[in-house]
Amino acid sequence: MTPRTLRPLLVPATAVLLAAGLGGCLATPGPTVSGNGRCDASKLQWAVGQPGDEANMRRLARESGAGLVNPIGPATIVTQDIRQDRLRVFLDAGNTITAVRCE
Repeated sequence: MTPRTLRPLLVPATAVLLAAGLGGCLATPGPTVSGNGRCDASKLQWAVGQPGDEANMRRLARESGAGLVNPIGPATIVTQDIRQDRLRVFLDAGNTITAVRCE
């Protein structure tokens, strides 16, 4: 086949793949937030010094009320915007939690 004869086949194939890919994204449910979604880190200092594993991250999410938990490693670049629904969990190179803050 020449490139000219392949062109009509590429458009429908691309459309099908794009629709399938977007369909998967649209069907995925978002996080469930209990309460108003506002972050409160006042009772989360127990986590400092603990491992940054999945169990601790889930507990932090549950106890903070945050809609978004954002783990921050030593080389992670972060934005300076403030969100009332975000908990940032700062981790050192050994995956130990060094700080937790709502920001």
